[in-house]
Amino acid sequence: MGVYPMTHGHISEDTKQRAVHRLKIIEGQVKGLSEAIEREEYCIDLLKLSLSIQRALGSLDQMLLKNHLEVHVHGQMKTSPDQATRELLEIYSLSQK
Repeated sequence: MGVYPMTHGHISEDTKQRAVHRLKIIEGQVKGLSEAIEREEYCIDLLKLSLSIQRALGSLDQMLLKNHLEVHVHGQMKTSPDQATRELLEIYSLSQK
């Protein structure tokens, strides 16, 4: 998926399990929001649901970033610091849009 080469063991088993679990919860939240929109619920309630989903996605992002820092960046800073810096700047840039 990424532009940069992957190394083996690119996601810890614990992070993988927690991320999949969190995504299943988010999936349920998105379905609930969709159903609430179909029912034409109060806009503020819809916004609260949407913001909750965004916070959950932000938490997932944080978990995945932590894994990346621990698994990849630590070693990359010794062997290919330019690549590590490019990747982190790319993620930072995307997070600001």
